[in-house]
Formats: sequence, C-alpha cells, structure tokens
Amino acid sequence: MEGFNPQILKEICEVKMPFGKYQNTILMDLPISYLEWFMRNGGFPKGKLGMQLSTIYEIKLNGLTDLLKPLRR
Repeated sequence: MEGFNPQILKEICEVKMPFGKYQNTILMDLPISYLEWFMRNGGFPKGKLGMQLSTIYEIKLNGLTDLLKPLRR
C-alpha cells in the first residue's frame, strides 16, 4: 500500500472527536451513522482529522473493526 501510514490505525483508537454531536468520543467508537452523515453532507473535514475519519469509515463499512481491538488502550 503506497502512502499507507500504520500510525493512523493507532491514532484512530486513541484520538477523540474534537467537535460536534460526538465530541470527546474516540474515533473508533463513532457510530457508522455519524460517519455516513459526513458523507451525505459534503464529505469529511480536510486535513488529518478527515483522513482519520475516512479511514475509520472504510474500516467500519467493510466490517474490519475487530482488527483494531489489539490497538486499544
């Protein structure tokens, strides 16, 4: 995977959503419905947070959340 940074998976399990309805929720714990809301309303924010949200969206969409469990604190 060109350009893939495994650090992002660790961050998804530690970083909290900085704003909105799910403020202070760890990104991994965001419901897929919230991530889908972003997709319906113009997409994810730009920058690192957008990349993290996009990644967790793809992980949840494809049923791969169990792969992140070992990374949780």
